[in-house]
Amino acid sequence: MSQSPTFRVKLTGDFYDEAGHPKFPQMGLDVLDDASHIGYESFAEHHAEIGTDQVADAQGVIVLSPQVTAQTVSQADELLAVGRFGVGYDTVDVEACTEANVVTFITAGAVDRSVAEATVGWMIALTHHVRAKDLLVRQGLWTDRSQYMGCELRHRTFGAVGLGGIARAAIGLLDSFTMNPPLAFDPYVCRDVAKSIGTTLVPLDDLMAQADFVSVHCPLTDATHGLIGAAQIARMKPTAYLLNTARGGIVDEDALYDALKHNRIAGAAIDCFVDEPVTSNHRFSDLDNVLLAPHAIAWTNEMFGDIGRAVCGGMVDLSLGRQPRGVLNPQVFDKPKFIDKWRRHQHEG
Repeated sequence: MSQSPTFRVKLTGDFYDEAGHPKFPQMGLDVLDDASHIGYESFAEHHAEIGTDQVADAQGVIVLSPQVTAQTVSQADELLAVGRFGVGYDTVDVEACTEANVVTFITAGAVDRSVAEATVGWMIALTHHVRAKDLLVRQGLWTDRSQYMGCELRHRTFGAVGLGGIARAAIGLLDSFTMNPPLAFDPYVCRDVAKSIGTTLVPLDDLMAQADFVSVHCPLTDATHGLIGAAQIARMKPTAYLLNTARGGIVDEDALYDALKHNRIAGAAIDCFVDEPVTSNHRFSDLDNVLLAPHAIAWTNEMFGDIGRAVCGGMVDLSLGRQPRGVLNPQVFDKPKFIDKWRRHQHEG
């Protein structure tokens, strides 16, 4: 581990176990190891909200799950950047970071392949009743197999709520399954861009009604909170599936639970929840037509390596006077107070 004081990076405590060992074999820290002017260490303790004292002597903080609040950056006189280990940023108060002259960036593109693979895998698992058929064997109910006829992806329609990198990667992977042309709802993407990847942009209500797979791939923001509620779910086909690998809160959990419980849709796959972590029996676990994961369905060594190299590379960029990729508040780079502290911590040579 580098000990140079020129540029200090800290990682939140949830990257490490109680003994101080990394939980994940691939975190991209070799990128920091190769930068002799950068020193890094983990927080001594893990808290749900990052404390002011934890960032006081850091130029960069790499964040896995804790919240970054206005209080966190209230005394960030030397802090230059908060780098999210991932692409979601609902746990980071970006506006507060901007006010405190702190750049916030995400690892844009680093999760696309893994989440796309998980999405396709879940689609196949749902339509082929993988969970139910596994239980048939475990419970010695072989003769019941005729009750679980599946269906192929062939001639069915994929509908993406959000047409960013993850959705585009999923659409690319699905190209070989002879599906219908995909649909997407995304008010921030132009039709020509969607058309270039063979996708048709439609209003959300139309997508909900036409898609056989409604797959959520948008960030959780004020605009998307509760985006898919009871009215939208009611428009889905009884044979359709809903998949959420994005964030809890985008889909109304009460409405989805009710639709699943009464078999108004065929099923769902849920990786994220309104209240996380889920540490007790969740009501969705009582349903047979849903697949669940602890906000980790896409976690792979490859993905963590890609994310780690991206976020650590962003810190190296800042230390060398370069803007990193995935910046959420680029206006900070024009603020005199940020410019002054950035110059103080830039490494030359």
